[in-house]
Amino acid sequence: MCTFAPAKIIELNKIRVGIVNYLNTKPLIYGIEKEPFRSSIELTGAYPAKVARMLAEGQIDVGLIPIATLPQFPEYHIVGNYCIGTEGEIASVCLFSEVPLHSIERVYLDYQSRSSVALLKWLMRESWGIKPEILQAEDESYRDQIKGTTAGLVIGDRALEQRKVSTYIYDLGSEWRAITGLPFVFAAWVSVKPLPEDFIREFDAANGLGLNYIDNIVEDIHYPTYDLRKYYKLHLSYELDERKRAAMQKFLSVLDS
Repeated sequence: MCTFAPAKIIELNKIRVGIVNYLNTKPLIYGIEKEPFRSSIELTGAYPAKVARMLAEGQIDVGLIPIATLPQFPEYHIVGNYCIGTEGEIASVCLFSEVPLHSIERVYLDYQSRSSVALLKWLMRESWGIKPEILQAEDESYRDQIKGTTAGLVIGDRALEQRKVSTYIYDLGSEWRAITGLPFVFAAWVSVKPLPEDFIREFDAANGLGLNYIDNIVEDIHYPTYDLRKYYKLHLSYELDERKRAAMQKFLSVLDS
């Protein structure tokens, strides 16, 4: 069995880790980016949908990917005990509009998302009962089209910015919780083949480290757009506990329906 002590990792092929470049991941990657663990891996950053593609194409060994992409993998493994999740209001995954739900005629889907897109489509169909024209965004220009009766799904840091622009904000985490009573998991660490247990233990410990340094992380970022202490401590929930695992299975089951 391989021993992933820092001195020995250098002698092995580094495990390639795909991370997401959003504010919501900062607590998880805080410890990953610190030595000695940082020297044991090769880090690549991208938006969620792209990280999923990289994992599918074999460009990375483990990635923080949207859970809605899991069915596309013939084999996958949830790695560790951390995720990007929420117990209710998420704040950074929302449908934005200038008009109420039943006045929306068109909806742009965020090109950076997969889980949020799938969740929005389910909410429109099963809960809200609306059937707007669906438009797939190709780049950031779609946000300029969120006006009149055209709404848009925006995720990540851009959603925190959009909160200052749009009149109506429909938080997808809150809507899911109201219907199911469950938390929601937007992304989890996933590999397509088993990883060494020693690596997983070290990786999990690195993931959890930043949760003890939220105040330091907030001070280092200097983000005036939104209260990051509130974001990290109230909106986001990082532990992949049994309730969140059950919520993942519930969501994957509705994707099949």
